[in-house]
Amino acid sequence: MNIPLLDLKRQYQSIKPEIDAAIQHVLESGRFILGPEVKAFEQEVAEYCGVKHAIGVASGTDALLLSLRALGIGSGDSARGITRDGNIPRAKVIIPSFTFFATAGVVHNVGATPVFADIDPKTFNLDPSNVRRILTTNHELRTKIKAIIPVHLYGQMADMDEIMSIAREYDIAVVEDAAQAIGAEYLPRAIPADKTISRGRKAGTIGNLGCFSFFPTKNLGAYGDGGMVITNDDELAERVRILRAHGSKPKYYHRMVGINSRLDALQAAILRVKLTHLSDWTTARQRVATRYDKMLHDVDGIETPYRATNRSHIFHQYTIRVKDGCRDALKQHFKEQGIGTSIYYPLPLHLQECFYELGYKEGDLRVSEEASREVLSLPMFPELAQEEQDYVIQQIRAFFEEETN
Repeated sequence: MNIPLLDLKRQYQSIKPEIDAAIQHVLESGRFILGPEVKAFEQEVAEYCGVKHAIGVASGTDALLLSLRALGIGSGDSARGITRDGNIPRAKVIIPSFTFFATAGVVHNVGATPVFADIDPKTFNLDPSNVRRILTTNHELRTKIKAIIPVHLYGQMADMDEIMSIAREYDIAVVEDAAQAIGAEYLPRAIPADKTISRGRKAGTIGNLGCFSFFPTKNLGAYGDGGMVITNDDELAERVRILRAHGSKPKYYHRMVGINSRLDALQAAILRVKLTHLSDWTTARQRVATRYDKMLHDVDGIETPYRATNRSHIFHQYTIRVKDGCRDALKQHFKEQGIGTSIYYPLPLHLQECFYELGYKEGDLRVSEEASREVLSLPMFPELAQEEQDYVIQQIRAFFEEETN
């Protein structure tokens, strides 16, 4: 049996008439960059998330980059002039070390410096206590830190109450990297007696800005690159809109230098169709995850994903921990049995060669380093058949039974 990690063909076949009609409509319109499809999609995402503004951009990476630019974060943003040695001070941004490279890449590319923090061992998300430690142990460093980028990894939100409390205390901006978490919710810790709060805050809506990726493999994926910035801040929204179009407003008049990062109308039309199915797909993913939990909870040698009590998990990935140094062997076993898996991520960012000059070394962020040696993501997509999932579970059990014999 061959079971992929993800099967986008099945999803397309399930909504083919809707997708084909949406594409045909755009082709006949002749409007391919921004335009009415993008505007409509922006409005629909804003309504879905419960925010005032949604701005379509070319990728999730650009969403992060433009958010930092809109906040004025970059080389010299906190300078107040030039240092004695003639150098412009670089702003610093706290990010988790255990995440996709783009989070660190955009910090570098706006002219700032990433400050790597460790993660919570249960959720794999940014550890607020580590963030506070960074801010309280070095006054000079603290004055240069201008933003925190919590990443809602695998589809579960970081501890935003604690992160926002720290950010307010130190007057630091927060940009949520919700690339893997569209639709995830941060639930109230306690329901009021009158039960007026029926749902939580969506991923991307708690910080100053939130960023989504519509890369094809995401829960809401385009048929190419795409991204979005959401915010309730009118001024920040306007800056992002200007920056995504070379910094011009009106056209050909530039108050700032921006980039070319506009969402294609074709991608917006496709995403508008998919957005109407997202809630059902999320429910299907959660159903698959719950079954994995139930069937794997007693397998010695692995840990199933932790679910924080005040957060919904939309399972962009179903990621287990494999103990006792068996992760790579289990991955190879899956490969031999025709089962697709992946490691997100095999090397923490603080140990990447390109950041060597920052001075981090092995052992500095132990939780991130341990996670990189133990995580393994199993097949996870809404259309995964029960017999396919049974086969995955069977092969996990077979592997560990053989290991103990």
